[in-house]
Amino acid sequence: IEGLNLCTSGSATSCEECLLIHPKCAWCSKEEFGSTKSVTSRCDFLQNLIANGCAGAIENPSSSISVVRNVPLSSKGSGQTHLDVTQITPQKVALDLRPGDQTSFRVQVRQVEDYPVDLYYLMDLSLSMNDDLDNIRNLGTKLAEEMRKLTSNFRLGFGSFVDKNISPFSYTAPRYQNNPCIGYKLFPSCVPSFGFRHLLSLTDKVDRFNEEVQKQKVSRNRDAPEGGFDAILQAAVCKEKIGWRKEASHLLVFTTDDVPHVALDGKLGGLVQPHDGQCHLNEANEYSASSQLDYPSLALLGEKLAENNIHLIFAVTKSHYILYKNFTALIPGTTVEILHKDSKNIIELIVKAYNSIRSKVELTVWDSPEDIGLTFTATCQDGLSYPGLRKCGDLKIGDTVSFEVAVEARSCPAEDTSHTFTIKPAGFRDTLEVAVTYKCLCGCTGRAAPASGKCSGNGTYACGLCDCDPGYLGARCECPEGASGDTHHALCRQAEGKPLCSGRGECSCNQCLCYESEFGNIYGPFCECDDFSCARYKGVLCSGHGECHCGECKCHAGYIGDNCNCSTETDSCVSSDGQMCSGRGACVCGKCQCTEPGAFGETCEKCPTCPGVCSTKRDCIECKLFNSGRLADNQTCQKHCKDEIITTVDVLEADDPNAILCAYPVNNCVMKFTYLELPSGKSNLTVLKEPACSSAPSAVTIVLAVIGSVVLIGIILLGLWKLLVTIHDRREFDRFQSERSRARYEMASNPLYRRPISTHNIEFTFNKLNKSYNGTVD
Repeated sequence: IEGLNLCTSGSATSCEECLLIHPKCAWCSKEEFGSTKSVTSRCDFLQNLIANGCAGAIENPSSSISVVRNVPLSSKGSGQTHLDVTQITPQKVALDLRPGDQTSFRVQVRQVEDYPVDLYYLMDLSLSMNDDLDNIRNLGTKLAEEMRKLTSNFRLGFGSFVDKNISPFSYTAPRYQNNPCIGYKLFPSCVPSFGFRHLLSLTDKVDRFNEEVQKQKVSRNRDAPEGGFDAILQAAVCKEKIGWRKEASHLLVFTTDDVPHVALDGKLGGLVQPHDGQCHLNEANEYSASSQLDYPSLALLGEKLAENNIHLIFAVTKSHYILYKNFTALIPGTTVEILHKDSKNIIELIVKAYNSIRSKVELTVWDSPEDIGLTFTATCQDGLSYPGLRKCGDLKIGDTVSFEVAVEARSCPAEDTSHTFTIKPAGFRDTLEVAVTYKCLCGCTGRAAPASGKCSGNGTYACGLCDCDPGYLGARCECPEGASGDTHHALCRQAEGKPLCSGRGECSCNQCLCYESEFGNIYGPFCECDDFSCARYKGVLCSGHGECHCGECKCHAGYIGDNCNCSTETDSCVSSDGQMCSGRGACVCGKCQCTEPGAFGETCEKCPTCPGVCSTKRDCIECKLFNSGRLADNQTCQKHCKDEIITTVDVLEADDPNAILCAYPVNNCVMKFTYLELPSGKSNLTVLKEPACSSAPSAVTIVLAVIGSVVLIGIILLGLWKLLVTIHDRREFDRFQSERSRARYEMASNPLYRRPISTHNIEFTFNKLNKSYNGTVD
């Protein structure tokens, strides 16, 4: 066994410890085993123990499986003996597991034809479902007709629900006791609210279903959510009153147009006691614990539905489809369909859901122990294996699918412990019982001999080893502890304060017995040396080019370095042109280290940006395409140009920015090509089919071009001159206009102008005819 030896590295001191390390580990119980100079591990791979001479005394138990009951699968469900219908095989297996040793068995499941069906119709009778109630009054007859196309043995039951009749979920004031719809103009009369009412046990007389539906009237609750989860749980656990048959497929159709109350909602009404998951139907078949217990949780619903093999079908309106779709992920074996607001599509919905249920098989596990690991691999109708899957879909009635179940014990429980768990398809009554026992004890342990002479009378001999009594040491319990024991140990230390035998061996009466190691040999008087504690290169000891001696690599010829990874050979650095690293690097430890920027390759032969590369590629083009050039010899061309992929084109396209364009003259023409270095190390050369040639221009053309250029330049200069003059004139005119606007020569504003008329006001007073006058003279 190459590589790491898990068995010897585990340092097992007993057979039981060895078995726990790895399922491939075995224990040698032979008395005389191993070398007298070293401690040979009794815990090792089976091949190693046999090679070391332990054949016939090896403890190596393995996991085993036995099929206890295996009744063949049935092909048809209905008949006189429904209890004999088998849809899963085998029905019981017994496993004896060694920890870590995985074993597997195959399970087959078949959806038999014409299997009996029990369908319980659970309806929301809150006020908003009044129109739905009108449309299902003849549902029993129509549904029975459709279901009998799928099974000849069909029974139908009926129940209804509203919500808990306590505040704040329902109207509880005295005036609402008999009619919670009082004062509601749209629907002034309805029956009192109730939690769940079982109305019709499962029966094949569908007329009774129609009669019960005809009697029903809607009720009214206060809040929007309904108490449907209470009703689902009671319909699942009250098996006797509902009438679920063990030999039938159980369908529970839940119809509603609103969201449900869930666990902890009951605290709003003072209900703090969690649901106990029990049946609480009274003599009147009404849910009696509605005002005592909280709403059930999704986990409790899933558990009780699975226990009673019930497929739950949510028939809900489109606005609540997403919510109930999320519920199906939390409740195994549940489907959801969209119900029209008036329930007109209920029959189509039920048939569709039933076909969907019958088209898939999913395994569930019950009571699996924590120390047991299970892995499933499904083999469906396409014949392919799907590791990690435990379900198959798109099945037809009568199809058989199989599952490979791998079982592994992770640890050893207490002695004489056994476990039992169950595997069953979701919604099926059929189960597979798996009984588990554990192989954790070695057979040699039962043959232990106390005070054995093999242990100098000072210990118990078991499984090839001595378990010394207190006060004794040594492989045969031959050395007493105490002062004399210290004397025996003194010669096993390399120096004072050092561990016994360097911590890598046992001191047996003055002599070190070195441990065996999965990495190599431990040796030396004090177990101080080994042949594996040397420098490594890429995980390889001494790079594979040397030997390890007591912590130091002794390199083979042609190699140097602490880990012997540096080769002194240079042949691998010589390029195809005979140069060392193509003249673009240096040979270090047998490998080229490229120093030229852009160079790469084993011999630095690749260098798209190096000068002269185009010349090298040109030689390959000439020899391969035209059989010319310095490499025209066929063998030389093939040798030097083996990595060149040449393609000829009519026009070169520069669509790759990494491609390098090269050109060289050919008979007064130019041959152009591009090359691109590929990740594989090859070069992709794209070459023109024909060289690009062009004729020299005539003298007349040159003269005319020169004259035209001079004239054009003159016109441009004249235009620039005219533009500058125009700009200058406009600036001068604008300046003149500005100064003119600031001049004030008008008479009204000229500061030198004086009006010829002046006005003076003189105030005087005089008497005339004994009258006084005041006035002004201008």
